[in-house]
Amino acid sequence: MSLNDAHAFAFSLATTLMAAIVIFQAGDGTLSVTPASEYDGDTAAIVLEIDPFAP
Repeated sequence: MSLNDAHAFAFSLATTLMAAIVIFQAGDGTLSVTPASEYDGDTAAIVLEIDPFAP
């Protein structure tokens, strides 16, 4: 997934679920999106975090 696709998907997911969403880079270099509460990977792999409650 490209960064633009991941960002659009994460923003949509964050506003739908009203939860913080993390975009992270997997070991093979691909990007993925998951709710922040479910992410238990390396914090260095996080590319961006989207919080719908942030100003």
